[in-house]
Amino acid sequence: MARRQKPPLKGMTMTDSQEVRGSVVTSYKNAPTRTVTAGGVTFAYRELGPRSGVPVVFLTHLAAVLDNWDPRVVDGIAAKRRVVTFDNRGVGASSGSTPRTIEAMAKDAVTFIRALGFDHVDLHGFSMGGMIAQVIAQTDPDLVRRLILTGTGPAGGEGIKNVTRLSHLDTVRGLFTLQDPKQFLFFTRTAGGRRAGKEFLGRLKERTQDRDKAISLISYSNQLKAIHRWGLERPQDLSVIHQPVLVANGESDRMVPSQNSTDLARRVSNGELVFYPDAGHGGIFQFHRQFVETALEFLER
Repeated sequence: MARRQKPPLKGMTMTDSQEVRGSVVTSYKNAPTRTVTAGGVTFAYRELGPRSGVPVVFLTHLAAVLDNWDPRVVDGIAAKRRVVTFDNRGVGASSGSTPRTIEAMAKDAVTFIRALGFDHVDLHGFSMGGMIAQVIAQTDPDLVRRLILTGTGPAGGEGIKNVTRLSHLDTVRGLFTLQDPKQFLFFTRTAGGRRAGKEFLGRLKERTQDRDKAISLISYSNQLKAIHRWGLERPQDLSVIHQPVLVANGESDRMVPSQNSTDLARRVSNGELVFYPDAGHGGIFQFHRQFVETALEFLER
């Protein structure tokens, strides 16, 4: 259980449209967008699920804003746990300039979490968000109860320095084929992978009102620089992460190669590993039902 939840610092606003059960928001597509100001930054965020218990804070991927979370994953976790998603500094509707290091992004995430009055959280970090989560677990270990690291890798991990090249190539590929680059970056090119990608991209459009602003080109560039630096860093001693860690990925991740997931699970003190077949970087979205079931079981231990 969370020890206590202080009131937000200031600057909170919210939309009127929401799907609720009593006073509990139950659907991510209708979760109100709110803001909280701390450390000179106004952070945009959404929350849903039960109001009690340890919150699960979602840390998102390269170029993502609030609307890039798969609603099946968010709603699935929020059926039993309080879920909070947010735009980091300079991204989407959050103010400020986007940092060029993962470490600075982690510091901003901690500022946001504490601004909401949480002093104990679970973290789910996907891709770049998983890198941020690793840093938070080391810099603020008392803040973190459990970690879920998906589609991600450790500092200096194999192939992470190539994310920029792959992102550029698949963005051009998407332009020439009139497809979203995530179809190539997140999913395999098998029939199952292509179908899963189309279904995922369709789910991202379910929210029709109060949608977030797209990431700016400068923020996207800064994030790419941060990931590139992460890929070039010296490996860290991950044995200092003592919290239970669930690592999950597709077995054929070409964006953050899957062997990084194996490496992460091996190097933390208390890790477990799940791979999804015929799946790439977005394996947790392709296999969202199985992932939600596994994540909830892990979080509720």
